[in-house]
Amino acid sequence: MADWQPAYARRAEGMKASEIRELLKLIERPGITSFAGGIPDPELFPSAAAAQAYADVFATRSGARALQYSVSEGYEPLRCWIAALMTTRGVPASADNILITAGSQQALDFLGKLLVTPGDTVLVARPTYLGALQAFSAYEPHFDTIEPGRSNRTPASYADPAGQKMSGARVKFAYAVSDFANPTGETMSETARLQLLELADELEIPVLEDTAYTALRFDGSDVPAIQALDLRRCGSVDRSRVIYLGTFSKTVAPGLRIGWVCASRAIISRLVLVKQASDLNMSAINQLVMHQLVTDGRHDRLIARAREHYRVKRDAMLQALAAHMPPQVTWSRPDGGLFVWLTLPEAVSSSELLVRAVDEAGVAFVPGGAFFHDGRGANTLRLSYSLPSASAIGPAIERLARLLK
Repeated sequence: MADWQPAYARRAEGMKASEIRELLKLIERPGITSFAGGIPDPELFPSAAAAQAYADVFATRSGARALQYSVSEGYEPLRCWIAALMTTRGVPASADNILITAGSQQALDFLGKLLVTPGDTVLVARPTYLGALQAFSAYEPHFDTIEPGRSNRTPASYADPAGQKMSGARVKFAYAVSDFANPTGETMSETARLQLLELADELEIPVLEDTAYTALRFDGSDVPAIQALDLRRCGSVDRSRVIYLGTFSKTVAPGLRIGWVCASRAIISRLVLVKQASDLNMSAINQLVMHQLVTDGRHDRLIARAREHYRVKRDAMLQALAAHMPPQVTWSRPDGGLFVWLTLPEAVSSSELLVRAVDEAGVAFVPGGAFFHDGRGANTLRLSYSLPSASAIGPAIERLARLLK
């Protein structure tokens, strides 16, 4: 007899396991060099400083408060610190413009819940971050593709199909990873960002700007945040249509689960209601510890160390790809972040390649199809250089290239 199950909600039918989460299990297998998980290198985690920060919290009168329920908006000193950080990024903000979330991933889920009615259309890049597709899919949208700077599609070409698919449905928002995107490693040009804002103006929709990797720039000059560009036109965060998603997961430690949303006070107040209905508030003690880990210039030092650490690994991967890959394979050359994106000949399935790569070459990666909302990308794959040592990257790429040849 089959195990008993209830009648699930319709939205549950579209929920799928993350290919990346499943592939992370391969990291534990001996002899596997994993380019699969885009997770930070634990060598960079400020473990000693975190241990001291927890001890300091309990050594003061804050100890009891740190174990108590807290406000849904988040620990105010941390929100003030983030507001000051946003000001350095061209977005003068106050603590009232900030909501603390369990990483950017919770913010994506909250925004899907807040903005999407089943049948609405969400605009995403192709490919785009798998976690965003998973978060939004739970609320049953349709997806359409945006290519700022590469396409001349009109606003009507998005709005008209959205209305035709279901009565009352409309385009609800555009989602973009602006710097060193997951999975491609690409960065949107300033021109592309301005074009995205123009499209959003025409469609009267918000732009969700995911900046998980923005701080990890190795080469070139910073490009203004989409929200900063919007503020040049509208004058203040409270008038902006951009919702900025930030996180400490890639620069401090993902285990503390601290991210944030910077947006107008009207949007933040709505998200607070979603937060209250979800988990009431973030861990108070983790917020106090995070505040201690990033203040007094410590965050800048963590970023500087991470940049140099990952730059060496990025260089090792690009050099190995150039030395060993067959000429039919192309790849991105990111100026920062954690990812390189490979395009294989169309006849090659990266999913089938993965099975052989693990068994015959001892290499794991993420097949690219997971990042496409429309089933494309079978001949693409994502490599992350964040976890393997620089000395291990070259031999592993050589083994993968030999298999491809």
